[in-house]
Amino acid sequence: MGPSELPDGPSEPDERRGVEVPSPADLRQLVIELGTAMVAAGDAVDNVEEALRTIVASYKVTDVKIALLPTSLFVETGTGGSSHVQFSAEVARPLRLDQIEDLYELVKVLESGRLTPARGIARLHEIERSRPNFGWPLRTFGHAVLTAGLALLLAPTPAGVGVAFVLGLGIGLLKLVELPTLRLIFPIAAAFVISTVVLAISEALHLDNPIRILVAPLVTFLPGGMLAIATMELAAGQMVAGSSRLVSGLVQLALLAFGILAGAALVGADHAELLVHKEAGLGYWAAWLGVLIFTLGVYLHFSAPTSSLPWLLLVMAVAFAAQSVGWALFGGVLSGFVGALAMTPLALWIDHLRRGPPKLVTFLPAFWLLVPGATGLIGVTQIIGSGGQIPLVAMRDLFGAIMAIALGVLIGTAAYRSTHAGARLITRAVHR
Repeated sequence: MGPSELPDGPSEPDERRGVEVPSPADLRQLVIELGTAMVAAGDAVDNVEEALRTIVASYKVTDVKIALLPTSLFVETGTGGSSHVQFSAEVARPLRLDQIEDLYELVKVLESGRLTPARGIARLHEIERSRPNFGWPLRTFGHAVLTAGLALLLAPTPAGVGVAFVLGLGIGLLKLVELPTLRLIFPIAAAFVISTVVLAISEALHLDNPIRILVAPLVTFLPGGMLAIATMELAAGQMVAGSSRLVSGLVQLALLAFGILAGAALVGADHAELLVHKEAGLGYWAAWLGVLIFTLGVYLHFSAPTSSLPWLLLVMAVAFAAQSVGWALFGGVLSGFVGALAMTPLALWIDHLRRGPPKLVTFLPAFWLLVPGATGLIGVTQIIGSGGQIPLVAMRDLFGAIMAIALGVLIGTAAYRSTHAGARLITRAVHR
């Protein structure tokens, strides 16, 4: 009887390897809980499946089948009459950046087979229960800071940045309230309140582009990363996972747009206030200042690992600089391709450094910086709010930007892996 056909029970010692043969029940539970956590971290389904299969292989267990979707996971061990199937439809809460780092450090340890499944599950539970690196005052202040940073990128005027900072502080305080029953409607309610306040005071404070200002405090609700990863999954052949993520992201955009339009209707805002127009702003330096402030806000609000700030700043700066070059060369829609193409190999290289944070820690905030979610929310709001008067150029630009970013990530990943594999072959040849 092979290792995968052991009855569900305690682990037994394997004299050939000097380690314990994992219980199939423990192994299934580990795969279920670890896969659910990795999806909650924002990783693509094909990456999660590859990591889970590597972990299973490290325990020398055969006949394990894994089927993963964004909201469900099937694991089968054994064959024939001795097979056992475990299913989970649990939707885990999104993880903080410090939890993501701890999670992927655990994944690396499990991939090497140095930890039993039972101990891996215990460590995973510790990560899920861990407290943030920063207390609630700093995390709340961080939300206001990242909102102000995005406002400098979207609507760089002193009044707009000031209003965005105050509103971001308010949303940060409201996010501290943990009420599961209100979790689903909170983003819509926040969009409604923000829209009502901004459009009510826009004329008195002479705010330019109020639609851009009110989007900034909603940045943490925007599904920019989800939309980009969905497109990557579709390109990788994960049709069910990619389609479900894409639909979910678009529905989130539509619900946020509904909240904005409801607020506009309440205060009787003119249709022109929901349109984007050019403005002088503060100059190009404001955008670079916005990148710095936005990164600091992300670091505080999402409780990033203590040593990750320099790496976050580096990836953000490279992404924004490359996006700016792409904007000058190809225009706005394709600028995200150049930004993603530049930041992806850098994030993967940092991930392979001994003290570098996992790629998702630097990857996900950079998706927000490339702003597919903010652009999409503005576009959806304009299309719905115009009553058909605005052409679907905004929606075309949204899908174009998402596909461009996803393509940049795919090509950047392939280029890095090819270069990394080539460098290892050269190193081996030199040392022979």
